[in-house]
Amino acid sequence: MKLPELKIGNFTARIPLVQGGMSVRVSTSSLASAVADCGGIGTIGGSGIPIDELKEDIRKAKRMTQGIVAVNIMFAIREFMEAVMASIEAGVDMIVTGAGFSRDVFKIGKQHNVPIVSIVSSPEFGKLAEKSGADAIVVEAKEAGGHLGTDRSLRDLFPEVRKVVKKVPLIAAGGITDGFEIGEMMGKYGADGVQMATRFVLTKECDVSDAFKRTYLSARQEDVLLIDSPVGLPGRAIRNPFLHRLQSGDSVYDGECKRNCLKKCSHSFCIIDRLEMSQGGDVEEGLVFSGENVWRIKDIPSVRDLIDRLVAEAESVYAPVPV
Repeated sequence: MKLPELKIGNFTARIPLVQGGMSVRVSTSSLASAVADCGGIGTIGGSGIPIDELKEDIRKAKRMTQGIVAVNIMFAIREFMEAVMASIEAGVDMIVTGAGFSRDVFKIGKQHNVPIVSIVSSPEFGKLAEKSGADAIVVEAKEAGGHLGTDRSLRDLFPEVRKVVKKVPLIAAGGITDGFEIGEMMGKYGADGVQMATRFVLTKECDVSDAFKRTYLSARQEDVLLIDSPVGLPGRAIRNPFLHRLQSGDSVYDGECKRNCLKKCSHSFCIIDRLEMSQGGDVEEGLVFSGENVWRIKDIPSVRDLIDRLVAEAESVYAPVPV
């Protein structure tokens, strides 16, 4: 059965698929515009980069596609509101935010007619986000990559949030790697759409180094680890020499903060430095964030080929939940 469209605010995505925002410089205009061109929602990772660079990348994406371009901005960054305002000025279509909760961002979104999408990891925050004015809500479970807000699985957590969020679209995220799972989450669990991030790293349009992509391709299930991030949340990444030293208690940081990028930071290591290193190709000493199920992914298609495959797989199993 054909998948339904996903409507968020005044925007309608022909395909109910949100490409998750990944920082630093993992999901840029190249990837986001390709996803948007295919009818999904393409998302630029807007955390950890200079404001001027973020604005230019949004403008570049908007020049490259007529589709929907979002930006993901972590509430945990010090320049959160500056990044939000800069994104709106640059013409972004919608803003996705997580890693903390801001009530003020909903007012800004309403003032500028820019939909705000909240990432939550509990029924309580789902209910709060809807009440506060979110235009859509992403339920992100433990299987996701990057920073995590829960240790509960998607299929355990999502139904609880679905019970309390009634008025706005509810999007499932965390560990989804193929279209059969899209069909399952939308049919059996009643999701209005899905968000996928890790799967899109292994596409031709993703602007990470070949070494980063090879790390994904060669990852085994036992190589995907949880770490304590300086942000104050658990993080999920792929095993490498840097993580071995970090988890062994060895010193991996000189203790001098050079970026002042986070509202609160444990200073256990500089997360921006390590993410930039891996994106650029140093996958031995960089931090390689990934979802829990990265080991299932074994090819690097174009975005269009991937989305065509995902839709065909999803529609082969999708059946809407009876009302």
